[in-house]
Amino acid sequence: MFKRILVPLDGSPLAESALAVAERVARASDGTLVLLRVVDMLAAYAMSEYEYADEMVQTPIYAPEILDEEQVTAEKYLADIATSDTLAGSKVETKVLPGTAGSTILDTASNERIELIVMSSHGETGFMRWVLGSVAQHVTRHSPVPVFVLREGGAAPTDRERFSHALTAMVALDGSKLAEAALESAAYLAAALAAPERGTLLLSTVVKISTGKDKLEKEEHVLDGARRYLMGVEASLLDGEIAKLNLGIEWCIEPGKDVADALIQTAEHGKITESSHQIVGCDLIAMATHGRGGLQRWVMGSVTERVLGATKLPLLIIRPKNEQPR
Repeated sequence: MFKRILVPLDGSPLAESALAVAERVARASDGTLVLLRVVDMLAAYAMSEYEYADEMVQTPIYAPEILDEEQVTAEKYLADIATSDTLAGSKVETKVLPGTAGSTILDTASNERIELIVMSSHGETGFMRWVLGSVAQHVTRHSPVPVFVLREGGAAPTDRERFSHALTAMVALDGSKLAEAALESAAYLAAALAAPERGTLLLSTVVKISTGKDKLEKEEHVLDGARRYLMGVEASLLDGEIAKLNLGIEWCIEPGKDVADALIQTAEHGKITESSHQIVGCDLIAMATHGRGGLQRWVMGSVTERVLGATKLPLLIIRPKNEQPR
């Protein structure tokens, strides 16, 4: 599915950690990696001092030679990355563009027909670097294509020797069609990262449980509705194109008052699923940026941002097509 994969790089080792993951996805889909280095326009300015009213004042002066130097350095950097052992045998394109990181990444995704963005969530923060945490947040909020964010300090889903279980992708669902927009991309990504082994897609929803004996009957009704919903989603997946992928499908319901926390706990620590299969833990979480709570009314956007800020697991974020930014 992912034929053109964009990897933004800022020159830091952390940003480069996205390369192995992107290469694995590209290899599974016979896709092309597009490596992007943005030359921040701040680099094209030099500070000039002049005296005014007995005070030393600094003012920015445009310096084209600085931009030219940064362009050459960036081109050499990407050329070295493209021929590195990590990307050996991969189809690679490189782009060096001036601008601000977040906006240029989004523009490149549109102009280059990108189908997936893979990036790290933090990077170098020096004068010539990006603050990848804020850049990743900006990109996930506005990207027209799925964004796979790798977390600083978290395990990469390519490090399979560190795990004793099949690669598992948890998809957070709230009962709405908008949230279900994450299913297809999550399935293709999980299958690509697990290849040639069989991966697992874990359908998960959180049911907010209230206290009080008088509410037990109502809560059981909600749980029953959640079971029927997840079973219906599973049946629909097994009857569609996703059934052709090398994936097993499980589902689980997590009771809890805090949706984001419940999702993180399930993903990071595992769960006995409704079909009695034990999920030791998940390797990534997939969520939509919007939902409209068919089961219970989560504010999916705020839940997604909270999960992004709290988990160490990689997070695949998908904006539903009918919620694309104007």
